[in-house]
Amino acid sequence: MEFDSDNAAGAAPAILDAMVRANAGYAKAYGDDAITRRLERRFCELFERDLAVFLAGTGTAANALALAHLTPPWGAVLCHSEAHAIVHECGAPEFYGGGLRLVGVDGDSGKLHPATVAAALDRHFGLRPHQIRPAALSLTQASECGTVYRTGEITALATLAHDRGLAVHMDGARFGNAVARLGVTPAEASWRCGIDVLSFGATKGGALAAEAIVVFDPARADALAERRKRGGHLISKHRFVAAQFEAFLSDGLWLRLAAHANRMADRLAATLAAAGFKPLWPVDANIVFVLLPLALHERLQAGGAHYYVTHAHRSDPVNVPSGFVLARLVTSFATTEMSVDNFISLVNRREGLP
Repeated sequence: MEFDSDNAAGAAPAILDAMVRANAGYAKAYGDDAITRRLERRFCELFERDLAVFLAGTGTAANALALAHLTPPWGAVLCHSEAHAIVHECGAPEFYGGGLRLVGVDGDSGKLHPATVAAALDRHFGLRPHQIRPAALSLTQASECGTVYRTGEITALATLAHDRGLAVHMDGARFGNAVARLGVTPAEASWRCGIDVLSFGATKGGALAAEAIVVFDPARADALAERRKRGGHLISKHRFVAAQFEAFLSDGLWLRLAAHANRMADRLAATLAAAGFKPLWPVDANIVFVLLPLALHERLQAGGAHYYVTHAHRSDPVNVPSGFVLARLVTSFATTEMSVDNFISLVNRREGLP
């Protein structure tokens, strides 16, 4: 009953097998190997266009380097007030960006909306040279609430940002979960909606440690290779990161793994709702938020269930009544139906509950 995080799961066997194969013999270092070259071509095929791609080992590195590349030190990145980049990356974008500023914007269900983004742009900026200048908009897909932007929502936000002179970044740590849910192509979920740079995550989806910065206009990627190197994120034995991604993208594995995680979240959400605990937000990806009575929470913990008790989101206030906790449950490619059913069997033991 492991619902702490999709980062708590191991790596998919096919990805480990690919790393073992990559271990045979010698290969050029720092991304000059044959696997990396094949992967670069595969990314172009996947997204149906020429692009530039840069691999990194962590999602924080991918986000920080991407946002630093899009934003000058006197610039600002607008993002959701609960976005990973502003809440859980320990100032990495600001550090790598030489002092750029992240500006949180509220939005219900973990998503930004054009009206509030426009209001933030009107309220915070414009007095040059005395104020920082907005440079980028960052969207998290899937969001921190487990919701997914529809393509029309992305297009509306990207159009607003481009009209105001901002680049658009997508934190796609769970991009696979979003694409699997939407049933669209990777291109339709990204650059065709106006995304300029995508942090494409594989780690949460089943890799060991593999993230990609995808720049859809290769000209915009000028000097990003040096930025990655200077930031300490050019991995010398690069073939092992590339091998993970090559296996991840092979024969649609990434989407199958994501679809399984989504199905397990759907099963968890449906059975919780049937037990009287309806999720707080739509379960679009692999994350379920639910209010649990404290007595039930303690029983679940004693029974071996693992999940996070989290805070109420400031931008989407949740009233956590006395005697309740707000639980975040995350499924993964490795979650089994049995683990969900065991969890629900503990939930359905009603003794001691209000």
